[in-house]
Amino acid sequence: MECQDIIQDVICRIKATKGVEDTYVLNEGDKEKIFELEKKAEGAVLMGMGVGDNRGIKEVLKRQVIIAFTTNMDYVWPEGPNVILMQFGEKVGEDVYDPEKLEECKKCKDMMVMGNFVIYRSSVPKPKDAKKEPITVVLPPQSCKEVECASNVADTVLASPSTPSDEYLRSVMGLKPSIGQGTFIVGFNIC
Repeated sequence: MECQDIIQDVICRIKATKGVEDTYVLNEGDKEKIFELEKKAEGAVLMGMGVGDNRGIKEVLKRQVIIAFTTNMDYVWPEGPNVILMQFGEKVGEDVYDPEKLEECKKCKDMMVMGNFVIYRSSVPKPKDAKKEPITVVLPPQSCKEVECASNVADTVLASPSTPSDEYLRSVMGLKPSIGQGTFIVGFNIC
Protein backbone atom coordinates (compact mmCIF):
# COMPACT_ATOMS: atom_id res chain seq x y z
CA MET A 1 0.00 0.00 0.00
CA GLU A 2 1.35 3.43 -0.96
CA CYS A 3 1.87 6.14 1.70
CA GLN A 4 -0.84 8.36 0.21
CA ASP A 5 -3.30 5.44 0.20
CA ILE A 6 -2.54 4.74 3.87
CA ILE A 7 -3.02 8.41 4.77
CA GLN A 8 -6.29 8.53 2.80
CA ASP A 9 -7.52 5.39 4.58
CA VAL A 10 -6.74 6.99 7.95
CA ILE A 11 -8.52 10.22 6.96
CA CYS A 12 -11.60 8.19 5.97
CA ARG A 13 -11.54 6.39 9.33
CA ILE A 14 -11.23 9.68 11.22
CA LYS A 15 -14.06 11.30 9.23
CA ALA A 16 -16.28 8.26 9.86
CA THR A 17 -15.99 8.87 13.61
CA LYS A 18 -19.11 10.37 15.17
CA GLY A 19 -18.60 14.06 15.90
CA VAL A 20 -15.66 14.59 13.53
CA GLU A 21 -16.06 17.34 10.95
CA ASP A 22 -12.92 18.45 9.05
CA THR A 23 -9.42 17.00 8.66
CA TYR A 24 -6.08 18.50 7.68
CA VAL A 25 -2.69 16.83 7.08
CA LEU A 26 0.08 18.91 8.65
CA ASN A 27 3.15 19.78 6.59
CA GLU A 28 6.65 20.40 8.00
CA GLY A 29 5.98 24.13 8.41
CA ASP A 30 2.80 23.38 10.38
CA LYS A 31 4.69 20.97 12.63
CA GLU A 32 7.34 23.60 13.39
CA LYS A 33 4.68 26.23 14.10
CA ILE A 34 2.76 23.89 16.44
CA PHE A 35 6.02 23.06 18.24
CA GLU A 36 6.71 26.79 18.78
CA LEU A 37 3.14 27.55 19.89
CA GLU A 38 3.10 24.66 22.36
CA LYS A 39 6.43 25.75 23.82
CA LYS A 40 5.03 29.25 24.43
CA ALA A 41 1.79 27.85 25.86
CA GLU A 42 3.65 25.83 28.52
CA GLY A 43 3.99 28.89 30.74
CA ALA A 44 0.47 30.23 30.32
CA VAL A 45 -1.87 27.80 32.06
CA LEU A 46 -4.01 28.13 35.17
CA MET A 47 -4.03 31.91 34.76
CA GLY A 48 -0.27 31.99 35.27
CA MET A 49 -0.37 29.96 38.50
CA GLY A 50 0.97 26.81 36.88
CA VAL A 51 2.88 25.46 33.92
CA GLY A 52 1.77 23.20 31.11
CA ASP A 53 3.25 19.97 29.84
CA ASN A 54 1.43 18.79 26.72
CA ARG A 55 3.01 15.36 26.58
CA GLY A 56 0.44 14.27 24.01
CA ILE A 57 1.50 16.91 21.48
CA LYS A 58 5.17 16.17 22.14
CA GLU A 59 4.52 12.52 21.24
CA VAL A 60 2.40 13.36 18.18
CA LEU A 61 5.15 15.62 16.81
CA LYS A 62 7.55 12.64 16.83
CA ARG A 63 5.39 10.79 14.27
CA GLN A 64 5.80 10.67 10.48
CA VAL A 65 2.22 11.65 9.63
CA ILE A 66 0.14 14.12 11.61
CA ILE A 67 -3.52 14.85 10.95
CA ALA A 68 -5.57 17.52 12.69
CA PHE A 69 -9.33 17.19 12.91
CA THR A 70 -12.18 19.27 14.23
CA THR A 71 -14.93 17.90 16.41
CA ASN A 72 -18.41 18.94 17.45
CA MET A 73 -20.40 18.20 20.60
CA ASP A 74 -21.16 14.64 19.40
CA TYR A 75 -17.51 13.61 19.56
CA VAL A 76 -16.68 11.26 22.42
CA TRP A 77 -13.37 12.14 24.07
CA PRO A 78 -10.91 9.31 24.70
CA GLU A 79 -11.04 7.58 28.05
CA GLY A 80 -9.28 9.73 30.59
CA PRO A 81 -7.62 11.10 32.29
CA ASN A 82 -7.25 13.84 29.70
CA VAL A 83 -5.82 16.34 32.21
CA ILE A 84 -3.57 15.49 35.17
CA LEU A 85 -2.34 17.96 37.78
CA MET A 86 1.18 17.20 39.04
CA GLN A 87 3.28 18.79 41.76
CA PHE A 88 6.59 17.61 43.20
CA GLY A 89 6.33 14.58 40.86
CA GLU A 90 3.05 13.48 42.41
CA LYS A 91 -0.44 13.43 40.93
CA VAL A 92 -2.60 15.95 42.83
CA GLY A 93 -5.66 15.84 40.59
CA GLU A 94 -7.20 14.59 37.37
CA ASP A 95 -10.36 14.70 35.32
CA VAL A 96 -12.78 11.79 35.73
CA TYR A 97 -15.65 11.10 33.34
CA ASP A 98 -17.08 7.87 34.74
CA PRO A 99 -20.20 8.90 36.73
CA GLU A 100 -19.87 5.97 39.15
CA LYS A 101 -16.22 6.76 39.88
CA LEU A 102 -17.11 10.44 40.39
CA GLU A 103 -19.77 9.45 42.95
CA GLU A 104 -17.21 7.30 44.78
CA CYS A 105 -14.77 10.22 44.81
CA LYS A 106 -17.44 12.54 46.26
CA LYS A 107 -17.84 10.15 49.21
CA CYS A 108 -14.10 10.07 49.94
CA LYS A 109 -12.95 12.66 52.47
CA ASP A 110 -9.50 12.87 50.84
CA MET A 111 -10.97 13.93 47.49
CA MET A 112 -12.56 17.18 46.42
CA VAL A 113 -14.75 17.00 43.30
CA MET A 114 -15.36 20.08 41.15
CA GLY A 115 -17.46 19.21 38.12
CA ASN A 116 -15.59 16.29 36.62
CA PHE A 117 -12.27 17.21 38.22
CA VAL A 118 -10.97 15.40 41.30
CA ILE A 119 -8.34 16.95 43.60
CA TYR A 120 -6.50 14.65 46.01
CA ARG A 121 -6.33 16.73 49.18
CA SER A 122 -3.52 14.80 50.87
CA SER A 123 -1.31 15.31 47.80
CA VAL A 124 -1.77 19.07 47.57
CA PRO A 125 1.15 20.83 49.27
CA LYS A 126 0.75 23.69 51.71
CA PRO A 127 0.68 27.19 50.13
CA LYS A 128 4.26 27.97 51.25
CA ASP A 129 5.50 24.84 49.43
CA ALA A 130 3.41 25.59 46.34
CA LYS A 131 5.58 28.63 45.62
CA LYS A 132 8.62 26.36 45.32
CA GLU A 133 7.10 24.29 42.53
CA PRO A 134 4.01 25.38 40.59
CA ILE A 135 1.36 22.89 39.60
CA THR A 136 2.02 21.29 36.23
CA VAL A 137 -1.00 20.69 34.02
CA VAL A 138 -0.18 17.53 32.08
CA LEU A 139 -2.08 16.66 28.91
CA PRO A 140 -1.12 13.01 28.38
CA PRO A 141 -1.01 11.22 25.04
CA GLN A 142 -4.18 9.26 24.28
CA SER A 143 -5.06 6.27 22.15
CA CYS A 144 -7.05 6.58 18.93
CA LYS A 145 -8.74 3.27 18.23
CA GLU A 146 -10.10 4.44 14.86
CA VAL A 147 -6.56 4.90 13.53
CA GLU A 148 -4.79 2.12 15.47
CA CYS A 149 -6.71 -0.56 13.58
CA ALA A 150 -5.73 0.78 10.12
CA SER A 151 -3.38 -1.33 7.99
CA ASN A 152 0.30 -0.35 7.82
CA VAL A 153 -0.04 2.12 10.72
CA ALA A 154 1.99 2.00 13.96
CA ASP A 155 2.74 4.11 17.04
CA THR A 156 -0.58 5.98 16.91
CA VAL A 157 -1.09 8.77 19.43
CA LEU A 158 -3.86 11.34 19.90
CA ALA A 159 -3.46 14.74 21.57
CA SER A 160 -5.38 17.85 22.40
CA PRO A 161 -3.61 21.05 21.28
CA SER A 162 -3.25 24.20 23.38
CA THR A 163 -5.47 27.19 22.59
CA PRO A 164 -2.83 28.92 20.40
CA SER A 165 -2.28 25.71 18.41
CA ASP A 166 -6.04 25.21 18.11
CA GLU A 167 -6.37 28.75 16.73
CA TYR A 168 -3.50 28.17 14.30
CA LEU A 169 -5.04 24.91 13.04
CA ARG A 170 -8.42 26.57 12.53
CA SER A 171 -6.75 29.36 10.53
CA VAL A 172 -4.86 26.99 8.20
CA MET A 173 -8.05 24.95 7.79
CA GLY A 174 -9.97 28.11 6.93
CA LEU A 175 -12.35 27.78 9.89
CA LYS A 176 -13.72 30.36 12.28
CA PRO A 177 -14.07 29.65 16.00
CA SER A 178 -17.37 27.96 16.74
CA ILE A 179 -19.04 27.13 20.04
CA GLY A 180 -18.84 23.44 20.79
CA GLN A 181 -16.13 22.81 18.22
CA GLY A 182 -12.68 21.55 19.19
CA THR A 183 -9.53 20.23 17.57
CA PHE A 184 -7.44 17.12 18.07
CA ILE A 185 -4.22 15.98 16.44
CA VAL A 186 -3.39 12.36 15.70
CA GLY A 187 0.05 11.17 14.71
CA PHE A 188 1.25 7.81 13.42
CA ASN A 189 4.11 6.09 11.66
CA ILE A 190 3.73 4.12 8.45
CA CYS A 191 5.09 0.58 8.60
